[in-house]
Amino acid sequence: MSGLLLPLLSFSLYAVGECHSQHAFSSVQIPSVDIATEPWTAKYGAQVDLGYTGPLSFSHFPYARCLEDASQPFDIGIIGFPFDTTTSYRPGARFGPFAIRSGSRRQHHNRGYTLTWDSSPYDHGSSLMDCGDVPVSAYDNAKAIDQMEAAYDTLLSRPVMGGISEAYKSRTAAFAKDGKEHPRIVTLGGDHTIVLPILRSLNKVYGPVSVIHFDAHLDTWPPMAFGGTEQERITHGTFFSIAHEEHLMTNTSIHGGIRCKMLGIEDMEHDDTVGFQVISTDDIDDYGILNVIKKIRQRVGDSPVYLSLDIDVVDPGLAPATGTPEVGGWTTREVKRILRGLSGLNFVGADIVEVAPAYDHADITGIAAADIVADFLVMMQLDVPPKPHVGPFTPEDLNW
Repeated sequence: MSGLLLPLLSFSLYAVGECHSQHAFSSVQIPSVDIATEPWTAKYGAQVDLGYTGPLSFSHFPYARCLEDASQPFDIGIIGFPFDTTTSYRPGARFGPFAIRSGSRRQHHNRGYTLTWDSSPYDHGSSLMDCGDVPVSAYDNAKAIDQMEAAYDTLLSRPVMGGISEAYKSRTAAFAKDGKEHPRIVTLGGDHTIVLPILRSLNKVYGPVSVIHFDAHLDTWPPMAFGGTEQERITHGTFFSIAHEEHLMTNTSIHGGIRCKMLGIEDMEHDDTVGFQVISTDDIDDYGILNVIKKIRQRVGDSPVYLSLDIDVVDPGLAPATGTPEVGGWTTREVKRILRGLSGLNFVGADIVEVAPAYDHADITGIAAADIVADFLVMMQLDVPPKPHVGPFTPEDLNW
């Protein structure tokens, strides 16, 4: 016993001494430095971050651990939900938030304008913030789901910045139960189950919302499809059914990009009872992209809308890093074009999920996901879809 007490006593004495030592040094006056006269600043100016340098925040946004720091209000926040313990095939989406941020490194407030949008995410007045990741449990699914709901509740209840320029426009107060403007959150998953705690949180502020769901899979399978225990009820393939049971969604939700294998027509019939219409992957060829956009807009109407995008809606040849890949998906360009056409809907939040970078090569999935998030950030701030790029074309060319 004495052999154990001696090192403990030594450590205690060291800790006390270290504490006194730090206290003694804390009274030392730190000399002021005029950095303008130092060699670096005098010759080269600010220490700017390049596309491949600097702390890893989404698109070099201002970064804060918002859950423990309420000093920096924002209008649209990025939050990571690194959760992947309800997957049915390949895990790894807990690394999705990191991969998406890494994929965003070439995006910057000085480099955000695109011909697609004729603007930048930074041109529309909203204060943008990366709020870090939620430290969710990797061992207890029920606890992790509660942690995500608590985190989303926290951010959703924060006061907004109210814009950083006159371009800013209030967009959520008209739908909120309390009549107040609430921040909007873009969540980086994580497997698709993260949407259940998000919908629970949104319901407290807005009531039932319509969901636009881009995915290769329905995710509306009956809760007992993957097992009979309470824990097994909630998976990345059943969470929408749970949300329907809890009355978190309207009956005006819609899928886009569906192409998965099913048990049979009964899966589609059950999907209908959950409140979804289905746009299949093939519909984009049969009816055209403008009709796909038209039907999505008609379906959700003027209701508050939550958008959830599973990266596996994109063909795995273009976005291989996902847990349940399905061949024959939409191209990245087609997905981005649809998002442009959805501008002006009453978005209260969005997410991108199921990015599992262990299955990626050359970061192409993370880069694609980051670019889609940049589209979200413009889409959520516009009243109407942007007009087509003109270039050498005329309006008559649109109808040829």
